[in-house]
Amino acid sequence: MILYPAIDIRGGRCVRLIEGDFDRETMYHSDPSLAARRWVEAGAEWLHVVDLDGAVAGRPINSQAIAQIRAMVDVPIQLGGGLRLLTNLEDAFSAGIDRVILGTVALRDPELVTNAAARWGDRIAVALDARDGRLATDGWLGQTDTRAVEVAKRLARSRVRHFIYTDIGRDGTLTGPNLQGLSELIEQIDADVTASGGIASLEDIKAVATVGASGAIVGRALYDGRVDLAEAVALCGRSEAAC
Repeated sequence: MILYPAIDIRGGRCVRLIEGDFDRETMYHSDPSLAARRWVEAGAEWLHVVDLDGAVAGRPINSQAIAQIRAMVDVPIQLGGGLRLLTNLEDAFSAGIDRVILGTVALRDPELVTNAAARWGDRIAVALDARDGRLATDGWLGQTDTRAVEVAKRLARSRVRHFIYTDIGRDGTLTGPNLQGLSELIEQIDADVTASGGIASLEDIKAVATVGASGAIVGRALYDGRVDLAEAVALCGRSEAAC
């Protein structure tokens, strides 16, 4: 299982939100590239980077900060936030991003996601950001009645191979992952699923590995020192080895 340190960018800074609430923000680094270097030096094999401003605006905003991260580290980066046009994806790949994450557009323009998966294969991931199993949009400010599992099943049939499942109600809360929702999703689709939201300990990382997650995104628990990244990487092994 792959561990992804989270680097969320708002206003050019590295921040963490609680339950996606922009009014409950903690700033951890004024320079996100320094956070990136810290996690890579601790053993991270991938980084999970999100342009929070871009997610709300519907277009990339923090491109300069992301370019600085890319220049600072040599591990693969997956990037989400405001990527809603094929030209956005082309620009991201040209800038050295290894995998792009599509969220809101997966609901509004599923054909674009299908076309992107056909063109770029494993370099496309879909974010399933859910409250009570139903998808949110626009940086989690919008809410739909669409079930995450149904969207995942449809897109998995369209050659999407990577999904990121986030329980918004647990994100940034350190209350543990939604294992039931995660397990249900993994059982329903033939694709890799990365767990996100609520991970607070090594035990939580073991738990998401046990239910079959291919990866785990860890944010606040790393920044607060509750999880030691080097220890977690050693626990899970290198690359795709399971915990």
